[in-house]
Amino acid sequence: MQNVNILRTFCFVLLQLVSASLFAVQGDGRLSSRPLNPAAAPNVPVLDEQKALKLSQSVVNQPVGDFILLDRDEKPVSLASYRGKPLLVSFIYTGCFEVCPTTTKNLQKAVTNTVAVLGADRFNVISIGFNQPFDTPSAMKAFAAQNGIVFPNWKFLSPAMAIVDNLTNRFGFSYVATPAGFDHIVQVTLVDADGKIYRQIYGEPLSADMLVEPLKQLITGAPVAQTRAVADILDRVRILCSVYDPKTGQYRFNYSLVFEIAGFITFFAYVVWFLLKEMRKRKHPGV
Repeated sequence: MQNVNILRTFCFVLLQLVSASLFAVQGDGRLSSRPLNPAAAPNVPVLDEQKALKLSQSVVNQPVGDFILLDRDEKPVSLASYRGKPLLVSFIYTGCFEVCPTTTKNLQKAVTNTVAVLGADRFNVISIGFNQPFDTPSAMKAFAAQNGIVFPNWKFLSPAMAIVDNLTNRFGFSYVATPAGFDHIVQVTLVDADGKIYRQIYGEPLSADMLVEPLKQLITGAPVAQTRAVADILDRVRILCSVYDPKTGQYRFNYSLVFEIAGFITFFAYVVWFLLKEMRKRKHPGV
């Protein structure tokens, strides 16, 4: 069991070293949806991107709290019910014809690859309609169908109008109404298993590595269930050794990392054997 715990620690440290430099502000640099060009429509309200980014980053490491929303079948869903697994959260409005559908489809592609690496039971995804009272459960259901979202771990939720401001503030999501819809920050929020915001991921073109890498950090760093510790450790090694190939946009298994881990285990076993041997010599000098 001690070796298993050592391996778990090693995997987590290695993952931190590999991915520490990848996750400051991600995306294409485009922080807002900007439905109208300010140069062409100078009197139209626009989102202050710097303030939006500041608010977005200010909620990192903060709990999102609990809210009751309605799913596509008008059944109440508690955000607290998602605790225990990482959660990806995106805010959309169903009347959007450009950024929200594009972002959702890009998120769909990224989630597809993420499921292939981590499995659908490792995390959840929710899209929340913030334009109330228009983003109703039926509107969200139609939006999901139009974009071909069929993942069992991806839900589309509608909040009551009275909680929209509090809900969006908790997630650091900013938006401004315009004649063409909403100018809003383009972000996906990653919430950890304890219900705290772990990372904000920005930009319209999401890729699998932007989701998988921070999710790998959360999964491999979580405590191991003792009932299936060995199986869980082996699964975490598989996850850790899956690396993103930007040429194909897919994840593949990296055998070199397996050899590195195997080398570490061999070295560790040798050190333990050597120390035990020296201890026996001190206790029994004539042996």
